[in-house]
Amino acid sequence: MAKLDELQDIVVQTRRDILRMVHKVNSGHPGGSLGCTEFLVALYNEVMDLKEGFDMDGKDEDLFFLSNGHISPVFYSVLARKGYFPVEELNTFRLLDSRLQGHPTTHEGLPGVRVASGSLGQGMSVAIGAAAAKKLNGDDKLVYSLHGDGELQEGQNWEAIMYAAGNKVDNLISTIDRNGQQIDGPTEEVLPLGNLKEKFEVFGWDVLEVAEGNNLEAVINGLKEAKSRTGKGKPVCIILDTMMGNGVDFMMHTHAWHGKAPSDEQLENALGQNPETLGDY
Repeated sequence: MAKLDELQDIVVQTRRDILRMVHKVNSGHPGGSLGCTEFLVALYNEVMDLKEGFDMDGKDEDLFFLSNGHISPVFYSVLARKGYFPVEELNTFRLLDSRLQGHPTTHEGLPGVRVASGSLGQGMSVAIGAAAAKKLNGDDKLVYSLHGDGELQEGQNWEAIMYAAGNKVDNLISTIDRNGQQIDGPTEEVLPLGNLKEKFEVFGWDVLEVAEGNNLEAVINGLKEAKSRTGKGKPVCIILDTMMGNGVDFMMHTHAWHGKAPSDEQLENALGQNPETLGDY
């Protein structure tokens, strides 16, 4: 239980990092970042098999690909708190010549970032390619990816989803952040996605649902269950039900905070709901 408490401290501090980064430059995407905080904290600190240091080859370790790259604030915070680069570098988010651009890119050489992302719909293809390469190389480690639900409105995803099942890419775990919101409104109003579980199953995937996507223990259990289903001939999909803006009451239950920074007063309010745990950068 102490371990869970330690992870929860990282979750709260990560929320603070997200809010402070976006506020400082009056730019960024806090809503989806806050909604995926528990997932990324659990993934990097409890679930993935990682080596010390970082190299782009990623041999003999689990890999992660962020497809919905606009939620870079949560990704950068989790990487920094994990030790990939100095936490103080979060101060440079979205500044000119920073390695922490609005969407993660590789040419800045930021440790932990394996692919440029943010042009939505491409991450599934990249993750499948990496997973297939691991199989060809006799590498038994896994590939994880994260995707927005609105992102699934891009057709390339479904070609990739079909390919993964048809080629038995069973060392892949792709998580769908099912928060029901996208930049223009609720996903069911912009373009309904229907029953994602049934869709993935019809395409040949093994699917599990995590109904409490902002409950740290539930997320950890879901990821470990997904891991136990790999290697059985099917790629694995997690439908993760999250709340956009989770942890900040006035950012929840709306798409309004998809890509908007809080004011000074709003920041103070939001930070008051997430007291400092590990120390601000």
